[in-house]
Amino acid sequence: MDYDFDILDFSDDSDEAAARRRGWIEAVLRGFRDDRPEDDTVERWVRHYRADGVTVRGAWLPEGEFGAGPMPVATYASLDKTLNAGRELLPLRMITDVTTSATHRRKGLLRRLIEDDLADAVAAGVPIAALTAAEATIYGRWGFGPATFRVGVDIDTTAGFGFRDFVDPGRVEQVEPADAWPHVKAVFDTFHARQRGSVEWPSPYEDMHTAAWDPRSGGTNRKLRAAVHLDASGAVDGFVLWTPGEDTTVKVDEMAALTPQAQLALWSFLGGMDRVAKVTFNLFHPEDPLMWALTDLNRVKTTEVQEFLWLRVLDVPRALAARPWAADGTVVLEVDDPQGHAGGRFAVSCTDGVATLTPTDEAADVRLTAETLGSLYLGNVPVLQLARAGRIGGTDDAVRRLAAMADLSEPAYCLTGF
Repeated sequence: MDYDFDILDFSDDSDEAAARRRGWIEAVLRGFRDDRPEDDTVERWVRHYRADGVTVRGAWLPEGEFGAGPMPVATYASLDKTLNAGRELLPLRMITDVTTSATHRRKGLLRRLIEDDLADAVAAGVPIAALTAAEATIYGRWGFGPATFRVGVDIDTTAGFGFRDFVDPGRVEQVEPADAWPHVKAVFDTFHARQRGSVEWPSPYEDMHTAAWDPRSGGTNRKLRAAVHLDASGAVDGFVLWTPGEDTTVKVDEMAALTPQAQLALWSFLGGMDRVAKVTFNLFHPEDPLMWALTDLNRVKTTEVQEFLWLRVLDVPRALAARPWAADGTVVLEVDDPQGHAGGRFAVSCTDGVATLTPTDEAADVRLTAETLGSLYLGNVPVLQLARAGRIGGTDDAVRRLAAMADLSEPAYCLTGF
């Protein structure tokens, strides 16, 4: 069957365009097993996509085919924001809302959509792409590798929860989510500029974090609560957004702090709330000081570790020059990329934490795929671990040389799902 591939113009308000974009949104929700949208959901979706300049792609059944109409059989969207690569905020192609109808799988629809979009990103000079995947087995074939991980924790806050020796020079204040938003956004923007692995928030985060919209229900979020931390001078340097559970559980939706003191103060606040026995968070920072600040470190239980941010390098010299490096050295890196965007051999030379890369015909010291390069990029997966798994080839000396250069002591971390 010949499908009709198209890019929708979300700024077009004609009746035909409005019907097709609503059909596209309905197809996305159907693909993720969500409810059909109310008018308000469609209006917010359109407003967010316009604000972020989202490119909306899809595949439709041709006119006259049974089932043809405004609802596509495959959906795909992308937008450009930034990734904190460590040395700079790097332009990032963010991929979202990818679905294929259950009756049209294995027809090459996703392949056409994703390869067209990656080619567009390359033409636009965007050096890296990213997504957060619903399934871990789909995107490796297109050069995406898991680069950050989502760590879930349960924190026991029953009697005896307490800190070894923590005195907060500031204070925590509860505020309504809408009133907290300017402070939440300011803290996150500073956090994003500091934290390697962070991805810039797209526009729906304002509606979600002000409780104006809950994607799960399609309406307002009447349960969301907010608190901010003020330092000794009264400046906001941290925030937490949470949802009370049905029992004595609190689920942290979002938390960021600019200092360890602010982070511990927010945890102390959450742990000290009345009628709360357990606090959960599924994006726990790998260097969160909580466990080692408590009198009983067993109060923090890791419940899951799962891949979160997937990266796909499109421009090897540009992307690798934007990240920090741990040691001086040289290595010739060969990247195998079936799509060709990152393929080739590159001489990597590092001095004082900065790498320069040049294409070369020299023999490769180390070989890896574009998928593995995506996992290696932020430094969260050690080079030797990837080599032991058969993901990196080369002599022991060459692999260890790359490890000394590429492995980073401070972990990357991403809070942004999309």
